[in-house]
Amino acid sequence: MNRAYEPSGANLITADSVVKDYNGHRALNKVSLKVPEGSIYGLLGPNGAGKTTMLRIINQITAPDEGAILFRDKPIGSEHISQIGYLPEERGLYKKMKVGEQALYLARLKGLSRQEALSRLKLWFEKFEIGSWWDKKVEELSKGMAQKVQFIITVLHEPSLLIFDEPFSGFDPINVNLLKNEILQMRERGATIIFSTHNMSSVEELCNHITLINQSEVILQGEINEVRDRYRANKFRVHFKGEPEKLSRGLETGFELLQMDENGRGQEATIQVTRDGGSNELLKNLVHITEVKAFHEILPNMNDIFIQVVNKASKKNVQP
Repeated sequence: MNRAYEPSGANLITADSVVKDYNGHRALNKVSLKVPEGSIYGLLGPNGAGKTTMLRIINQITAPDEGAILFRDKPIGSEHISQIGYLPEERGLYKKMKVGEQALYLARLKGLSRQEALSRLKLWFEKFEIGSWWDKKVEELSKGMAQKVQFIITVLHEPSLLIFDEPFSGFDPINVNLLKNEILQMRERGATIIFSTHNMSSVEELCNHITLINQSEVILQGEINEVRDRYRANKFRVHFKGEPEKLSRGLETGFELLQMDENGRGQEATIQVTRDGGSNELLKNLVHITEVKAFHEILPNMNDIFIQVVNKASKKNVQP
């Protein structure tokens, strides 16, 4: 789903050695990151890692104790608030107010005229097929319905920076896909997006860059394809025609058979390379012992990388 991303070379947001303490607990410890303009940036980590604290600092809900946040290389300040849209994990709609009345009120707070706000709300309500909700009270809506409304309110003023904290929570797969497409379209129109999620498949689909925080510190950072390449494990999937036993017996030292499967496509094997030479040497070995129909490397997914890196960091932190 992730479409081509062309980096501009400029950073919209820069966090420089940010520190934040709460009642003796360090929520962020010298966290630095750079969010390229026009990118979708994933801020990841286990529960309590410090992600939401960083999002709240960027949104100026709270301030860092040390370090700085820059917006286009200038210290972030009140003049940037109108350029930011923030969807927090804990939604904040007024339950007794009608949906349309509340959406219009919040749009006006973000600087839109009544006429412009009504025009944009009409388009969004039609796009999300929720026009009939206008006169409903928020308390009459399901969690997913209310989140649709808050998503619209967040993006309505078309800010330069959009911050989403668990934007897909509570949505069914159809509506998750709807929001993903909208996020991609907003990036194509020039928006920069920071979002936090525990859904690693969404990270792979959407993000250009990621920062992974664990126990208040950055433990992994980079462009997502580079990160996946960094953690490659030299595992390969082979679709072949022939006897599985012949392939198993014919593998040379340094090639370990991890799994053998038979499906509608035929025979498939997963093999790990543990010696020099990599894929070329493995393929040379295979063509001498079987008929290779297809051959590709298995790159680790973000879920596997997340677990591996967090577990390694956690074990390091508990060592005496």
